[in-house]
Amino acid sequence: MSEAAEQLPPYELAFPGPLRDSLVAAVLSGAKTATTGLLAAYEAEGEVLAEVGDRAALLDSRGEPVAVVEVTEVRVLPLREVDLRHVLDEGEGDETVAQWRAGHEAFFHSDEMREVLGDPGFTVDDDTLVVAERFRVVERLAAGGRPRSG
Repeated sequence: MSEAAEQLPPYELAFPGPLRDSLVAAVLSGAKTATTGLLAAYEAEGEVLAEVGDRAALLDSRGEPVAVVEVTEVRVLPLREVDLRHVLDEGEGDETVAQWRAGHEAFFHSDEMREVLGDPGFTVDDDTLVVAERFRVVERLAAGGRPRSG
């Protein structure tokens, strides 16, 4: 039985645009099974952390649901504790934690993220708390959020 994607909360990776498009493609290809966000961003937006077993509609840059994902792990940890296994499971092509961190710091320090946080000078350090999530695709959706047949 299929879940109606419009009844699920949204699952958004990055901000709409090329980065989100590439991350969604990585999820759909199976390369990306993990993601990391700033705990401060969850707090700034009043967003509750996901729990294991939660399902959500993965949205593309147009805001269209493309898949149903299920959260399989949620950890809150200091940035310094993100390990290579998590980095590789993010499926973004990073081969080292340092490489991953440089890319994520650039995103965390972006104008868009600083606007979400309401802090134009926001910077991360080793002690910055992040939310490390793992998920799995439970259903791919066709255009309009309907299950794909076949």
